[in-house]
Amino acid sequence: MFDAIYPMGENSFWVFVLVTLILGGATAWATGRAIALTWRPRLQLVGYTLLLGLVARFFQFALFHQPLLSLPALIVDTAFLLAIALLGYRWTRSGQMAAQYPWAFQRHSWIGWRARASS
Repeated sequence: MFDAIYPMGENSFWVFVLVTLILGGATAWATGRAIALTWRPRLQLVGYTLLLGLVARFFQFALFHQPLLSLPALIVDTAFLLAIALLGYRWTRSGQMAAQYPWAFQRHSWIGWRARASS
Protein backbone atom coordinates (compact mmCIF):
# COMPACT_ATOMS: atom_id res chain seq x y z
CA MET A 1 0.00 0.00 0.00
CA PHE A 2 2.77 2.43 0.91
CA ASP A 3 4.54 1.67 -2.36
CA ALA A 4 1.40 2.64 -4.28
CA ILE A 5 1.57 6.13 -2.80
CA TYR A 6 5.36 6.44 -2.68
CA PRO A 7 6.54 4.28 -5.63
CA MET A 8 10.25 5.01 -5.41
CA GLY A 9 11.62 1.88 -3.71
CA GLU A 10 12.54 0.73 -0.26
CA ASN A 11 13.79 4.12 0.97
CA SER A 12 10.48 5.89 0.42
CA PHE A 13 9.18 5.00 3.90
CA TRP A 14 12.25 6.48 5.58
CA VAL A 15 12.08 9.57 3.37
CA PHE A 16 8.45 10.00 4.47
CA VAL A 17 9.43 9.62 8.13
CA LEU A 18 12.35 12.04 7.88
CA VAL A 19 10.84 14.78 5.72
CA THR A 20 7.14 14.62 6.56
CA LEU A 21 6.94 13.35 10.10
CA ILE A 22 10.11 14.73 11.67
CA LEU A 23 10.93 17.94 9.79
CA GLY A 24 7.43 18.75 8.58
CA GLY A 25 5.88 17.59 11.84
CA ALA A 26 8.01 19.96 13.89
CA THR A 27 7.05 22.79 11.57
CA ALA A 28 3.37 21.82 11.70
CA TRP A 29 3.46 21.71 15.51
CA ALA A 30 5.02 25.19 15.58
CA THR A 31 2.39 26.40 13.10
CA GLY A 32 -0.42 25.07 15.29
CA ARG A 33 1.09 26.73 18.33
CA ALA A 34 1.50 30.05 16.49
CA ILE A 35 -2.12 30.05 15.33
CA ALA A 36 -3.32 29.26 18.86
CA LEU A 37 -1.05 31.82 20.54
CA THR A 38 -2.44 34.60 18.34
CA TRP A 39 -6.03 33.47 19.06
CA ARG A 40 -6.75 32.84 15.39
CA PRO A 41 -9.40 30.35 14.24
CA ARG A 42 -8.50 26.71 13.70
CA LEU A 43 -9.62 26.92 10.07
CA GLN A 44 -6.45 28.85 9.16
CA LEU A 45 -4.45 25.70 9.83
CA VAL A 46 -5.85 24.11 6.66
CA GLY A 47 -4.25 26.65 4.35
CA TYR A 48 -0.95 26.69 6.20
CA THR A 49 -0.65 22.92 6.33
CA LEU A 50 -1.48 22.68 2.63
CA LEU A 51 1.53 24.92 2.00
CA LEU A 52 3.62 22.76 4.35
CA GLY A 53 2.51 19.67 2.44
CA LEU A 54 3.64 21.25 -0.82
CA VAL A 55 6.99 22.15 0.72
CA ALA A 56 7.42 18.59 2.04
CA ARG A 57 6.70 17.22 -1.44
CA PHE A 58 9.26 19.59 -2.93
CA PHE A 59 11.92 18.58 -0.39
CA GLN A 60 11.25 14.91 -1.10
CA PHE A 61 11.56 15.64 -4.81
CA ALA A 62 14.67 17.80 -4.59
CA LEU A 63 16.62 15.80 -2.02
CA PHE A 64 15.49 12.21 -2.52
CA HIS A 65 14.24 12.07 -6.13
CA GLN A 66 10.64 11.31 -5.16
CA PRO A 67 7.90 12.24 -7.67
CA LEU A 68 6.92 15.89 -7.32
CA LEU A 69 3.43 15.79 -8.84
CA SER A 70 1.95 12.89 -6.89
CA LEU A 71 -1.53 13.78 -5.66
CA PRO A 72 -1.92 10.74 -3.34
CA ALA A 73 1.44 11.49 -1.69
CA LEU A 74 0.49 15.16 -1.29
CA ILE A 75 -2.80 14.18 0.35
CA VAL A 76 -1.09 11.78 2.76
CA ASP A 77 1.63 14.29 3.63
CA THR A 78 -0.87 17.08 4.19
CA ALA A 79 -3.18 14.88 6.27
CA PHE A 80 -0.35 13.89 8.63
CA LEU A 81 0.83 17.49 8.88
CA LEU A 82 -2.70 18.73 9.56
CA ALA A 83 -3.13 16.18 12.35
CA ILE A 84 0.13 17.28 13.97
CA ALA A 85 -0.77 20.97 13.58
CA LEU A 86 -4.17 20.37 15.18
CA LEU A 87 -2.52 18.61 18.13
CA GLY A 88 -0.15 21.55 18.59
CA TYR A 89 -3.09 23.93 18.37
CA ARG A 90 -5.17 22.04 20.95
CA TRP A 91 -2.24 21.61 23.33
CA THR A 92 -1.50 25.32 23.26
CA ARG A 93 -5.15 26.38 23.43
CA SER A 94 -5.86 24.19 26.49
CA GLY A 95 -2.98 25.86 28.32
CA GLN A 96 -4.19 29.28 27.21
CA MET A 97 -7.74 28.68 28.41
CA ALA A 98 -6.56 27.50 31.82
CA ALA A 99 -4.09 30.40 32.19
CA GLN A 100 -6.23 33.18 30.69
CA TYR A 101 -9.48 32.22 32.45
CA PRO A 102 -8.44 30.42 35.65
CA TRP A 103 -11.75 31.23 37.38
CA ALA A 104 -13.77 29.59 34.58
CA PHE A 105 -11.66 26.74 33.18
CA GLN A 106 -9.14 24.17 34.28
CA ARG A 107 -6.94 21.96 32.20
CA HIS A 108 -8.56 18.55 31.87
CA SER A 109 -5.98 16.70 29.79
CA TRP A 110 -3.00 17.67 27.71
CA ILE A 111 -5.31 18.72 24.84
CA GLY A 112 -8.49 19.63 26.66
CA TRP A 113 -10.03 21.87 29.27
CA ARG A 114 -13.31 21.89 31.17
CA ALA A 115 -15.41 24.32 33.11
CA ARG A 116 -14.27 24.75 36.69
CA ALA A 117 -16.71 23.41 39.22
CA SER A 118 -18.26 26.33 41.11
CA SER A 119 -17.79 26.19 44.86
